Amino acid sequence: MSTTLNSKELTLVYDSTTNEGRKALAYATSLASKVNKQDVSEVSLSTTFVRQVLKQLNLRPKDLLNRAHPYYQEHLRGRDLDVEGWLQVLTHNPNLLKAPIALQGDRAVLCEPASLIYTLTEAQRKAV
Repeated sequence: MSTTLNSKELTLVYDSTTNEGRKALAYATSLASKVNKQDVSEVSLSTTFVRQVLKQLNLRPKDLLNRAHPYYQEHLRGRDLDVEGWLQVLTHNPNLLKAPIALQGDRAVLCEPASLIYTLTEAQRKAV
């Protein structure tokens, strides 16, 4: 995946196999004429891209993980990894994302719930 984002385009990182992912995609397509869809069930995320997203969200890699996911419970619960370790977990297991992530320009929103995507586009409209 390219790490250069078009500031006019809404980028959505989501999992199409989840209800929240499908809801976020529906919201995104209702808000923007062009949506850069990054379905983690079909594409892999680069560490560079994930770092950029984390910086925009002001979060740590572990903050994006769904700790209730069976894989997390079985393989990761109780592990004490450094930032690089959690970054590797996230890039190799993007299905562990706890919620869709919407990006536009230099702004990003963790869409938990999916309707939070509206905060991203409202801010964008106010800035115009």
